[in-house]
Amino acid sequence: MKVTKLVSTCDKKDCPTLYATDRDTLLVQGETPTNHGLRIPAHETLVEIPIDLIRKAIRDQLI
Repeated sequence: MKVTKLVSTCDKKDCPTLYATDRDTLLVQGETPTNHGLRIPAHETLVEIPIDLIRKAIRDQLI
């Protein structure tokens, strides 16, 4: 899979980030939330990112 960084909230490696893949999908890097009360299948996960990251990606026409 080829991964391309689209947008991030900082220049460090541990910040919320959106990536595009060559499979027409997005990868999301963010915090793992706890105490959300949801039942997530074992093969899936949740990540939490700032809504401003999505807004910036749309505004910059990255997605």
